[in-house]
Amino acid sequence: MTKRTAAKYKIDRRMGENIWGRPKSPVNRREYGPGQHGQRRKTKLSDFGLQLRAKQKLKGYYGDLTEKQFRRIYSEAERVKGDTGENLIGLLEKRLDAVVYRAKFVATMFAARQFVNHGHILVNGKRVNIPSYRVKEGDVVEVREKSKQIAVLLEATQLPERDVPEYIEADHSKMLAKFTRTPNLGDVPYPVIMEPNLVIEYYAQN
Repeated sequence: MTKRTAAKYKIDRRMGENIWGRPKSPVNRREYGPGQHGQRRKTKLSDFGLQLRAKQKLKGYYGDLTEKQFRRIYSEAERVKGDTGENLIGLLEKRLDAVVYRAKFVATMFAARQFVNHGHILVNGKRVNIPSYRVKEGDVVEVREKSKQIAVLLEATQLPERDVPEYIEADHSKMLAKFTRTPNLGDVPYPVIMEPNLVIEYYAQN
């Protein structure tokens, strides 16, 4: 098992939820946590525990971002006018790797980061290999010509378990997608409940 695959499964098991909605998630078979103590009866989480869990779940969903990366995004969301939780989701969804994943060019968020890193993606005709690159409304993200026949790319577009959300216009015949608008929490197709309000509470107290 690759390190990335192990990481995905470990996050699912730790959270006790199939956070990406993948058919092969180990949580589909056993809902207890990893390790020798995973089957112990679950204790009720404290407020801090709930907040920490919400943060870890959101951070893990976007490819297991580092704490430094995630806190920086939170700080920016806090500075922008409007609801901090909604701003946080909007900033996360503007990441180039998130757009590549949402457009169904790849099967997982981890694969999206790797796909961008390896130089397969163009933004408005220019190659961008930084997964955290922030797209703007109206930007066109496309797979470069030399990469359009990669097997994992063709397989991902056919995945039945998720659809392209409304804020992205994807054309899989041309392998391009347009980021039309910044989504709200309710627009984002999370397979599980995400609670950015608890993430805000966590950072407000820590």
